[in-house]
Amino acid sequence: MAKKSLIQRERKRQKLEQKYHLIRRSSKKKIRSKVYPLSLSEKTKMREKLQSLPRNSAPTRLHRRCFLTGRPRANYRDFGLSGHILREMVYACLLPGATRSSW
Repeated sequence: MAKKSLIQRERKRQKLEQKYHLIRRSSKKKIRSKVYPLSLSEKTKMREKLQSLPRNSAPTRLHRRCFLTGRPRANYRDFGLSGHILREMVYACLLPGATRSSW
């Protein structure tokens, strides 16, 4: 089980990312736009605006965690579970459509 503080920190990052998502996306689009090219000073202002946003609002800071244990590693996107929890649930026949591996 992951520490509660780490799970709360991750939730805080998710909230910040959702809050600043539109601002970040529109600024990036304006900087990269080829239809309406910006002058160098305008691009600099837009980059400063992006840099003034909180660091934890960047989507690259988010980390996928197991929703049962909070484990940050070996997560399967399809299930939202870490590897060892997924294996236990498959062995207990709690996941429909998933089969035990045997070779």
